[in-house]
Amino acid sequence: MRDILRVGREVFAEKGYERATTTEIAQRLGVSEATVFTYFHGKRELCVRVITDWYDEIIAAIEAGLPRQQSARAQLDWFVRTHLRLFLIQGTGMCALVLSEGRSKGQELAEVLQPLQRRYTAPLMDLLVRGQASGEFRTDLPLRLMRPLALGPMEHILWEAVAQGGDGAGKAMDIDATASAVSAMLWSALQAPDAELKALRGLRADVAEALRKSG
Repeated sequence: MRDILRVGREVFAEKGYERATTTEIAQRLGVSEATVFTYFHGKRELCVRVITDWYDEIIAAIEAGLPRQQSARAQLDWFVRTHLRLFLIQGTGMCALVLSEGRSKGQELAEVLQPLQRRYTAPLMDLLVRGQASGEFRTDLPLRLMRPLALGPMEHILWEAVAQGGDGAGKAMDIDATASAVSAMLWSALQAPDAELKALRGLRADVAEALRKSG
């Protein structure tokens, strides 16, 4: 099953859902198509499992790393950087599959992708809620608008990489520089108006306390 899922990911990433076939997956593995059907009832079930496993890997990485960041700004920066790395460094094939199938409601996999995408964005939503509660993020915007505000620029970058074609498209991008620019832009749009002033006051208080202790 692991081999079928591994090769299935390769084929779906290269061909997309419509052009991928279980026959080709079996041929690459050197087994009969009947062997594939022993584990999966058909192409749709196999593709759903491939995409679900891919999302599970991404979600696990985000959920493990995000809480380690101390501030809302650091968490936002980490989320953007990790988002772009996970979607692009391994190649744009799976990214293209998910974007194309998820965007069109009439597509066969759209209804499967929607709950996966909600799970994927849940850590971001939690970050936005915590940031509003702590006063680091602005509270005059509803969360339903803050979510696309945060994800929109990254989705545009992913579409741009997909449009370039080939697995090298994402690797050719300076992901760290792009992530830093996107994070800075999002922070300026999402931060509370007096967030920087509060941070400076906190820094001043910390310095004063340190000087008092050292004196």
